[in-house]
Amino acid sequence: MSAEAANRDIAALAKGGRTNFLGFILRLAARVPFLFIAGRLYGAEALGRFAYALVALELCGMLGSLGLKRGLAHRLSEESRHPANIVGDALLASFVVSCLLALVLWLFPLPMFPGGQFSEIERLLPLAIPPLAMTEVALAALAYRYNVAATVNARAVVEPWTLSIASAGLFFIVPHGGMALAYILSIYAAAIAAFVPLLRSYGLPQGWRPRPAELSRLGLAYLPLAVADLVEWGTRRLDIAILGLFASPAAVGVYWAAQQVASLPQKLKTSFEPILGPVITRNLKDGNLAAIARQVSQVGFWIMAAQAAIALALGIPGEGVMGLVGPLFVAGTGALAFLLAAEVVAATAVVSEAALVYVARMRNLWISVATIVLQGGLTVAGMMLVREMGLGPMFMAAAAAAALMLALGLSSLVKAWLLGRILGQPVRNWRWVLLWAAAPAVIIGWLATRYLPEWAELAFGVPAILVSYGAVIWRFGFGPEERLLFRRNLSADQAANREG
Repeated sequence: MSAEAANRDIAALAKGGRTNFLGFILRLAARVPFLFIAGRLYGAEALGRFAYALVALELCGMLGSLGLKRGLAHRLSEESRHPANIVGDALLASFVVSCLLALVLWLFPLPMFPGGQFSEIERLLPLAIPPLAMTEVALAALAYRYNVAATVNARAVVEPWTLSIASAGLFFIVPHGGMALAYILSIYAAAIAAFVPLLRSYGLPQGWRPRPAELSRLGLAYLPLAVADLVEWGTRRLDIAILGLFASPAAVGVYWAAQQVASLPQKLKTSFEPILGPVITRNLKDGNLAAIARQVSQVGFWIMAAQAAIALALGIPGEGVMGLVGPLFVAGTGALAFLLAAEVVAATAVVSEAALVYVARMRNLWISVATIVLQGGLTVAGMMLVREMGLGPMFMAAAAAAALMLALGLSSLVKAWLLGRILGQPVRNWRWVLLWAAAPAVIIGWLATRYLPEWAELAFGVPAILVSYGAVIWRFGFGPEERLLFRRNLSADQAANREG
């Protein structure tokens, strides 16, 4: 691969990262109002029941996407048929499977509501499964053509703002089912926001008709990817499922609120995947393994640097952040700290997996399975230890978060080692400058929490943490390639010239 092509790939990844960061800011702006509304109006117990139901819904949505969130890029790059026909096959397969899953969950709602308490509106939640799954496929198709803005619009603007606004309005109409109905509306709104640009980009299929045999092969071909996606998703939901067995719905609600705050930086890495996938598949086709190692390392550092900044900014004033949701939620500060740390250590695993799903699909799957088994064992052990010590349910929440952090950290080490061995090039996301950038941020954050009132701690302390961290990382950690992330109008040729 020429230097020009290599820099074009890095520039494309940087462009996706800029759009992705905008998505993070928009998602943060929308997520906070929903958590405030849910915590203050509906309460921790109702939020806990809602969070537990989402575990079953999102599981079915993940299964219904058939692994095509990442597999579709490979399919589009390999097949010679009209792209709209390939996307049509994928969407139809997803629709059929997700409808079957929705029907099963509607007939047997116990996995959503293990306590058996739900309203007729809440029982309608499975209606969200088909659009949930098909939206993932549609956004993957758009990302193959480097349209990350559609993902930002659907997932970071339309979906969360619809959920926030509808939750507030419906509380006064159907207080016992407002969140459920708002969630359904938000999923359908996001689907519309995804399908409009999909039709503009790909158009309608040409001479296409359903082919059941092809759809069956499609599902089987990407079954390992679907299972890998399911396992990765499961690591972020298993803790809620186990916690719900040991603790009250209120404790689950507090933990879920902490998880929603901590999952904000997770979007920084998951939104890179659609851009990284096509770049990796093209380099695999050209046999350029060194370029893949370089791109994975570069994106991994970008993500880890950004996630560390967010973890510091949200974790140090954690009591104030959780207090925004409600006074009861302050008890989840310890869980928030562990969850934020888990997202930082998981960055390496996610970017490594973006390549492993193409070069070592089954080995990646077995590592993922081992990770979730380890997490489950650590979580149950933590619950039992907390119970044996006679501590409260919030200590159980912290134990679940700590188990997630340990399991994801080990997964990152193993997956980076395996990918480096396959590519013949080291995959390194960690750089010591991250530690030096964190040091002044921690000191400033500690001073803010000690000497400022809570409102000032959030209004001035959080920006001060980000500015101090950013100044160090920019001066001592970012070279020419890293700074591509902040050059809005830099073309690939300009990037090559400046680096040369």
